[in-house]
Amino acid sequence: MTEQPGDARPGAAANGRLSYAIVTLARAHRGFAAALLRDLGLHPGQELLLMRLFDRDGQTQSELLDAVGLDHSTVSKSLRRMQDAGLLTRTPDERDRRVQHVHLTDAGQALRAPLAALWSELDRVTAHTLGADQVESFITTASAIERAVAHHRTTQEEPR
Repeated sequence: MTEQPGDARPGAAANGRLSYAIVTLARAHRGFAAALLRDLGLHPGQELLLMRLFDRDGQTQSELLDAVGLDHSTVSKSLRRMQDAGLLTRTPDERDRRVQHVHLTDAGQALRAPLAALWSELDRVTAHTLGADQVESFITTASAIERAVAHHRTTQEEPR
């Protein structure tokens, strides 16, 4: 890929073109998603928690943490905000009071259809200029990159 006129990529990114493209894509996509989420009164990341609860209400906070891949403080803060907004409740486990079960309220359940519509809109805008084969190729490539990064991170965290 040659540099195009008006390319805002900094020179220091020349040896990391793929990574720079991923970062700028993620920033643009996240910004658009955040604007759509704001219209629903949500913050980025909260939709991921809601979607997990739509699939299986009553999960523990730890299960949600593992499912969405965010750090503990981010999930805890998001759940607290969502509880304050009346979207969910957290109740201690009967056997182990340290374990919190997360349940959607009626208001949280009511976001199922609007969130599905939001994701459809996000996909429609994102893939507007792409063909179906390009979308599938991108999904495959993005998954491969995600696995490679996760594998590298895992091998770096192992004791030596």
